[in-house]
Amino acid sequence: MTSTATSLIHPGWFAAIAILLWANSVLPEYLTALLFFAAVAVFRAAPPEVLFSGFQSDAFWLVLGGFVIGAAIRKVGLADRIAGHLAGRLTGSWFAMVAGVIALTYALAFVMPSNMGRIALLMPIIMALADRAGLAEGSLGRYGLALAVGFGTYQLSASILPANVPNLIMTGAAERAYGVHFDYMSYLVLHAPVIGILKGVVLVGCLMWMFPASPQRIEGRAVTTPMSAAEWRLSLILLVTLALWMTDNVHGIRPAWVGLVSACLCLLPRIGFLNGEEFAAGVNVRTCVYLAGILGLAAVVAWSGLGNTIGDALIPHLPLDPAHPAADFASMIGLASLLNFVVTANGVPAVFTPLASVLAEHTGLSLPTVLMSQVFAYATPLLPYQAAPIVVAASMARVPASAALKMCLLVGLISFVLLGPLYLLWFRLLGWIG
Repeated sequence: MTSTATSLIHPGWFAAIAILLWANSVLPEYLTALLFFAAVAVFRAAPPEVLFSGFQSDAFWLVLGGFVIGAAIRKVGLADRIAGHLAGRLTGSWFAMVAGVIALTYALAFVMPSNMGRIALLMPIIMALADRAGLAEGSLGRYGLALAVGFGTYQLSASILPANVPNLIMTGAAERAYGVHFDYMSYLVLHAPVIGILKGVVLVGCLMWMFPASPQRIEGRAVTTPMSAAEWRLSLILLVTLALWMTDNVHGIRPAWVGLVSACLCLLPRIGFLNGEEFAAGVNVRTCVYLAGILGLAAVVAWSGLGNTIGDALIPHLPLDPAHPAADFASMIGLASLLNFVVTANGVPAVFTPLASVLAEHTGLSLPTVLMSQVFAYATPLLPYQAAPIVVAASMARVPASAALKMCLLVGLISFVLLGPLYLLWFRLLGWIG
């Protein structure tokens, strides 16, 4: 670390306080983020370009653009129209609604690379569907559907290589550090059965149990009113946006900038759909500041070297023994999960991946196996702040922080107790663990 800061206070202390405040919801999440910015800046514990790097990140601008696109979808009536087409298929029962939304989030992850973009696209549609099914604002059922979008979008997409930011960070770091490459299909076969399919089943069960509801059945029927000019115009913008998102590896334009251009089109006079007041109402500044705070915290921790220090301090205390590969594999997941509390999901692969070679030497596991073990950990956040897409989804639908927290804890508990052993067994069946 090369530091120009003169503060005697290590940035890790500010990071720890922010994490505790976010975990306990003592203060509003945006206020904790602002206090973190203020404290680190005043005490010069990290350079401003590191501290405020979250505002320069792709995720921040993709979220902001997503809010604008979502507001436009709602205003022109496109969300309600799409919800009408889905209503007959998804409102037969509460199970059908929850399972249908979870399946939709997973299916969309195969064709759309951005978590934030998928949430921005799905949330207004699913909330319109909730309105049609009689799930009013503030009801448990509405909270459940919103969290289905957030949890399904983030957690299940970890099983698809290009569909999740931590996946891309992990594979990029592994390629730069070790020359290790992972291809699409082998990654999917390794992770989809447990992190994709079985985790989806767990999500459906948890959502149905925690957020019971009795939605009104809506008979599917054709929408008789013709689409307005605004709906056609927005549909064209969305189709082009989706096409560019799906082909970002071809044209090289990152999803964040595609989303930002689309948002600008939605705001342009005559071409667009939102005026200044509607823009202010549609963009949740609280969530944007919170997201920038999470990303800034991860950047400060990485810059300070705290993540590597924690990893180096924990390794000697892990029960690592080449004679017990199953215990070693569980220790890898545990280490990555602990790092998730400090650096959040996007930071886990940035910190864990450089440690992988040392861990491989201590465990006898292959380097690719050690690298892949972290996926289960960052795909299973125990607290909402660890996964920004979950926070964004909850904020867009005004889900109480306590509801998202309880859902995280329940899914995390079931995942580590039930899915973790199955994950180990699947690795062993595929020959990744001896």
